[in-house]
Amino acid sequence: MPAFPGSNPGRIARFGVFELDLAAGEVRKNGAKLRLQEQPFQVLALLLEHAGEVVTREELREKLWPADTFVDFDHSLNTAVNKLRETLGDSASSPRYIETLARRGYRFIGPVQNSVGTGAFARPPERSEGEAAQASPTPLHPDLEVPIPRRGLTRGLFALIQVMYLIFYVVALFRFHAVHGIAESFLPGWGTILEATVMVTAGVGIPLRCYLLSAVGFDYQRLGEKFQRMFPFILALDQLWAIAPFLLMRKIGLGAAFAASAGLLYVPFSERTLIRMAYVEPKPRDTA
Repeated sequence: MPAFPGSNPGRIARFGVFELDLAAGEVRKNGAKLRLQEQPFQVLALLLEHAGEVVTREELREKLWPADTFVDFDHSLNTAVNKLRETLGDSASSPRYIETLARRGYRFIGPVQNSVGTGAFARPPERSEGEAAQASPTPLHPDLEVPIPRRGLTRGLFALIQVMYLIFYVVALFRFHAVHGIAESFLPGWGTILEATVMVTAGVGIPLRCYLLSAVGFDYQRLGEKFQRMFPFILALDQLWAIAPFLLMRKIGLGAAFAASAGLLYVPFSERTLIRMAYVEPKPRDTA
């Protein structure tokens, strides 16, 4: 994909979890290359070049569709903007990046970080001192509205949680008969049921955690989508294992068992947040 005409190569603009590389002719999200056709790419490059300013439809036509090109300009431009919004997970009704100005054109409204030592892209209009003081010094996550952490950190924490659950499963299976004895001491007659529950959930949980570990380890780009589909099942499984500390109540005491169990109840929601930070979900396409 060629770089935007008239722009010097080697310049990168970053906004949110995205970056546009003029030299490579690429748009990347969290470092992963996105598929974007030439016209939407050029529309984005032009909007970033004039970030904070209105780029009229006529200016877009002159830059992207030369006078000797015979196309349905309105349809082509709308299609290019729709594809661009789909790629960025943006919305025409509540835009984070591309604002539509009816019958005029478009404006890039997100904060832009330029590559060092270049002036390829204009920044949004200057803010007042009060607005600048309230502005976040680092880019925010587009959905969670928190500073974007390093992906290596979020993926690493997610992997550690999977290792923790694997240890739970393996230890419980190694001490299978002890689990039966502890259950009978607290709930007579329930030992066999608890044994069966541990066997089934550990048998399902071990391959599940191995899959999640390999997916995050190899940075599977659809892990966010897959995890969202599996989350109800993972939530139910993790809530069952959240009562495990009570099996150690005689050794650690009721208070410590309760505290550990309360912490484990929150862990699946932490997993979901970590995945959302590392793998941003695209939103449905909106009309231009």
